[in-house]
Amino acid sequence: MTQEIETTPEVGNFSTLGLHPSVLAAITAVGYEEPSPIQTQSIPLIMAGHDMIGQAQTGTGKTAAFALPILSRIDANRREAQVLVLAPTRELALQVATAFESFAAQMPSVNVVAIYGGAPMGPQLKAIRNGAQVIVATPGRLVDHLSRNGGLLSTIKFLVLDEADEMLKLGFMDDLEVIFNAMPDDRQTVLFSATLPASIRGIAEKHLRQPQQVKIASKTQTVARIDQAHLMVHADQKVNAILRLLEVEDFDAMIGFVRTKQATLDIAAALEAKGYKVAALNGDIAQNQRERVIDSLKDGRLNIVIATDVAARGLDVPRITHVFNIDMPYDPESYVHRIGRTGRAGRDGRALLLVTPRERRMLQVIERVTGQKVAEILLPDAKVILQARIRRLTQDLTPRVKDKENQNIELLTHLTTELNCSVEELALGLLAKTTEGQAFTLAGVEREQPVMTARSRDDRAQRGSRDGGGRSEGGRGEGRSESRGDRGDRGEGGRERRAPLALSEGKVRCRTALGVRDGVAARNLLGAILNEGGLSREAIGRIQIRESFSLVELPEEGLESLLGKLKDTRVAGKALKLRRYRED
Repeated sequence: MTQEIETTPEVGNFSTLGLHPSVLAAITAVGYEEPSPIQTQSIPLIMAGHDMIGQAQTGTGKTAAFALPILSRIDANRREAQVLVLAPTRELALQVATAFESFAAQMPSVNVVAIYGGAPMGPQLKAIRNGAQVIVATPGRLVDHLSRNGGLLSTIKFLVLDEADEMLKLGFMDDLEVIFNAMPDDRQTVLFSATLPASIRGIAEKHLRQPQQVKIASKTQTVARIDQAHLMVHADQKVNAILRLLEVEDFDAMIGFVRTKQATLDIAAALEAKGYKVAALNGDIAQNQRERVIDSLKDGRLNIVIATDVAARGLDVPRITHVFNIDMPYDPESYVHRIGRTGRAGRDGRALLLVTPRERRMLQVIERVTGQKVAEILLPDAKVILQARIRRLTQDLTPRVKDKENQNIELLTHLTTELNCSVEELALGLLAKTTEGQAFTLAGVEREQPVMTARSRDDRAQRGSRDGGGRSEGGRGEGRSESRGDRGDRGEGGRERRAPLALSEGKVRCRTALGVRDGVAARNLLGAILNEGGLSREAIGRIQIRESFSLVELPEEGLESLLGKLKDTRVAGKALKLRRYRED
C-alpha cells in the first residue's frame, strides 16, 4: 500500500534533518543553504528506512534528496558495495556519481564508481574489487558486470532508481528484473520518476515494501521579462559563436556561465583579446579579488564576467542585461537561477543559450519544466555584423557631433594646417584610428568570420522528413522501426528478402540476429547502443526491426571501435552481436 505525503512542509535547514556531520560539512562547503521541497520530505523518510516513490521533475534537487540520507547511513568502514543507483543514461550516471563524490568529500573512506557503456570495463572492475561503497550504473552495463560476477550486488543495502520512467522508455525492463533478482530482498528501495505510468506502479508493487509517496509539483518558473533564445553550435565553435553574438547584442553588462574553472580563463582571454572589458570568476579566485571583480562590473570598469555556477553564487548586479549560458547547465533549476540574474528592478533582460547536438534533450527538459519556449536564433552573418558595427559607431559619435560646447575648433584648424589636409581627409584619418582592429566593409567582415555550420531544429526536421528521420521528434530519441505488418516477400525456407532502405549519408548498416521473435523493439536497440557505445542520438540512423533479425545504421567512421565496445552488450537478455551487414 502506497502512502502519499502532502507537499506542504515548512522549509527549515539541513541541520534539522538528522544528517551525518560529515555530510552536513560537505553541504556547507558546496554552498547549499536550505533544502528544497523534495529534499525536505524525502530525507526524513529515507533516514527512517522507508521505501519511497518520489514524483518530481528534473531540476527539483532530487539527487541530493537521496544521496544525502544514504551517505549518512552507510557504513564507511565496510569496503563493499552498499549503494546502487540506476540511471537511464551515462550522462545522468556521471552527474549522479559526481554529486555523490561532492557530498562525500568529508568522508575519505567512501568511494564512488560510475559504471556505464562506452568506457573500459577494467577500471570499473578494479574500483568494485577495491570496495567502492557506491555504484552508479546504467542497467545494460551493470548486467554485463553481473554476467561476470553474479554476487556483485549481494551486499547492497540501498537501491535508487533515478528517472525510472526514462529507463522503461529506453527498454531496460528486462535488465531491471535481472538486477532486482541479484540483490538482497531486505534492501531499502527508493524510486524517482517524473511520471507514474502503470509500468512504474507495477515495479513499485512488485519490488518496493509499503512505499511512501512524495509528489512535488515543479514550481520552477522563469521571469516573464527575460527574453530567452538558443543557438545550435558544435562544441569547438563556441568561442567564435560568442564573438559573433556579442557583435550584435546590445548589452550593458553580461555574465557568461561555463562549467569549469579553465573555461572561465580561456573564454575571458579570448574576449579580452578582442577588446572587451572582461574578467574570469571561479573557485580559485580569492575573496578580495572576487569583490573587486563584482565592484568593477557594478561601476562599469568591466562589462563581462565569465563565471562558474559556484563562483557566481550571490552575485547581484542590477546593470546586468544579458546572461549567456555558454555551457549548458546540468538541470533546469540551475538554468533558472542563472538567467534570474538579469531582468531585475523592472528592467528587461535577455538570456542566450548555446546548445550542442548532444544537449538537445536538456533544452527540451528546460522548456518543459519552465513552461516557456526558448526561441532558436541563427548565427549573425557578415552583413548583420557590419550593420551592428556601423550602428554602434553612429551611437557613439552622435552626441559628440551634436555637442555645441565642443572646444576643439582650434585643434581642428591646427591639425588641418599641420597635416596639410582637408577636414574630410582628417575625419577619414580619425575614423581609421577609431575603427582600428575592426573591418567596416562587407568583404572585410567576411574575411574576419570563420565558416560555421550548425543545423537549426527546423533544418533537422526538414532533413528528417526527406530521409525518413530515424528518430521521433521531441522524445528520447526512440529509433524508427518499420511496420511489423509489412513483412515483404520471403524466399526459400521462409527467409526474408525485403530490400533494405537507402542508407543515410555517412552511415553503414549493421546486423544483429535479434528481431521481433526475440521481443526486441527499436527502442531496446537504441537504448543499448546509446548507453554502451557512447554515441549521441544523432549518430544513429534508421533501425529496422525484422522477424528474425534487425538492421541498424551506424557511423562509418570509427565503426570497428564502436563494434568493439558493443561486443559484450545484451538486449532482452540475449547477446546483441552487431556486425557489419554485407549486402549482395
